Amino acid sequence: MTATHVVWFRNDLRITDNRALHAACQDPQAKVIAVYIATPEQWKQHDMAPRQAAFIHQNLQCLVHALAGKNIPLFYHQCTDFTASAKWLVDFCQKNEVTDLFYNRQYELNERRRDDAVTELLAEVCGIHSFDDALLLPPGSVVTGSGEMYKVFTPFRNAFLQRLTHSDVRSLPAPKTRDQACEMSEIKPFDYSQQGLDSVLFPAGEEAALQRLRVFCREHVQDYAQQRDIPAVDGTSVLSPYLAVGVLSPRQCLNRLLAECPDTLEDGESGAFVWLNELVWREFYRHLLVAHPKLCRHKPFIAWTDHVHWSGDIEHLTAWQQGKTGYPIVDAAMRQLNHTGWMHNRLRMIVASFLVKDLLINWRAGERYFMSQLIDGDLAANNGGWQWAASSGTDAAPYFRIFNPTTQGERFDKKGDFIRRWLPELADVPDSDIHHPHQWAMKQCRVLDYPQPLVDHALARKQTLQAFEDAKRRAG
Repeated sequence: MTATHVVWFRNDLRITDNRALHAACQDPQAKVIAVYIATPEQWKQHDMAPRQAAFIHQNLQCLVHALAGKNIPLFYHQCTDFTASAKWLVDFCQKNEVTDLFYNRQYELNERRRDDAVTELLAEVCGIHSFDDALLLPPGSVVTGSGEMYKVFTPFRNAFLQRLTHSDVRSLPAPKTRDQACEMSEIKPFDYSQQGLDSVLFPAGEEAALQRLRVFCREHVQDYAQQRDIPAVDGTSVLSPYLAVGVLSPRQCLNRLLAECPDTLEDGESGAFVWLNELVWREFYRHLLVAHPKLCRHKPFIAWTDHVHWSGDIEHLTAWQQGKTGYPIVDAAMRQLNHTGWMHNRLRMIVASFLVKDLLINWRAGERYFMSQLIDGDLAANNGGWQWAASSGTDAAPYFRIFNPTTQGERFDKKGDFIRRWLPELADVPDSDIHHPHQWAMKQCRVLDYPQPLVDHALARKQTLQAFEDAKRRAG
């Protein structure tokens, strides 16, 4: 009997360097089919941004065409949540007499529970083959001498890079065209909120992602260390949306980087190494998610921080969300997020610190809002970043380290080029006053159509320090 292999696509929307797809295609006689199951109700529970859903849909359409070019059909189905998706997949495998199911692992708690349920239901029906595809090294493979997950990034990175040099991280080729009939399925619009997506800023498809990777590694990565914190220049790769939904793999990133900059691992001061360091941070947060599942359940890594008495000021939260805090660098960053679905990494740290440490609003509110807007929304990275800013996570900024939003703006957007791009109401404010626009307006006897600062930073800092010190004392 001819074997029937099913490849279950999730956040791995590519045919090149896809470990599950590659394994499923190793038997040239097997019939290979692909499935994708959309779960809009589950996405709502996870606060998925409408832009990210649109980006997934665009890339799914590209995937259908790429697979059809290899004579591999993709069957699309939409249901409510993970429980329904597991049931549908089991029925699909039984009806189609599937001999083997292939998928790439996901590491979030709900996703792992779904996969465990599918494995249990199909254990006696077909073979189950799962792969660590979304990471350079699998969770649990980089641990301390006592076998525990690292709690500090730098020793994790050192151990990670040492292990990486002895690991097989080659990028796998796309499968060969198969000798089987193939009909292209229609990918209907998701039953999900719609929001505009800039197809010039974020073009869909593997080739677009690979081209962006090539250009960055060839032309820009050398300057990454100097330019990555300057939001007014294109100093970052902007590859995170492609990594988040799996249009690009971390192995492709690593191998392209090493092809263009072969001395990366030996030159710790180079732009290439600094960018590699960001890829390792991505790994660190995902490894943590598996080692500490509570992070998937809105729990802080540092338990005593749960005793902080947060502010419930809804007007302050709304002003922050809308980019109307009266702090130009914060507002420009939030308007970039709201308009594009993406935010520069330095700005993510600044706005997160402002929400938690200046407004004393629960970091979970910021984490949730980011997920609702980000095209590159990723639970591990988003949670890790927010807990870092809130001083509640592993290797986080200590609670007494509080960004001054004004000095951050002066340092990273000195002339206000980025600020003016997103705050046109400040177009007339000169460079020297762009970070203190109301002081300038008062001197000029002018009225700005721009809000006054929500809080006084110096006073807010004192109140936040007291709130954290009280929480630490209450926790004992």
